Amino acid sequence: MIPVTQAILIVITASIGTFVTRVVPFFLFGGKKGMPASIQYLGNILPPAIIAILVIYCLKDFIPVHFPKGVAELVSIAGVVILHKWKSNVLLSIAGGTIFYMLLTRLVF
Repeated sequence: MIPVTQAILIVITASIGTFVTRVVPFFLFGGKKGMPASIQYLGNILPPAIIAILVIYCLKDFIPVHFPKGVAELVSIAGVVILHKWKSNVLLSIAGGTIFYMLLTRLVF
C-alpha cells in the first residue's frame, strides 16, 4: 500500500506535468505569431504515418497459410478502407480501425 503523502505527491506531480504540457503551446504558438512551418508539416504528415504504423502492426503476425490467423487482419483492413471512403475522416479511420481490430482479435478470432 502506498502511503498517503506519496500518493498525494504523485497526483500533484502528474497534475503539474499535465498542466505544463497544456499551457506551453499557448506560450510558444499563441498570439499573432502563427504556427511554425515545421509544426504545420507534422500536422500534415503524422496522420498518414500513424495509419501506416497501424497497418504494419496489424500485419506483423500475418501468415496467409494459417487460415484463421489472418482473417481478423484482412477484415479489419477492409473495415478501415470502407470507413475512410465513407467518412473521409483520418481520426475516425485511425480510432475505428484500432477498435475494430482489437474487437476482432479479442472477441471473434
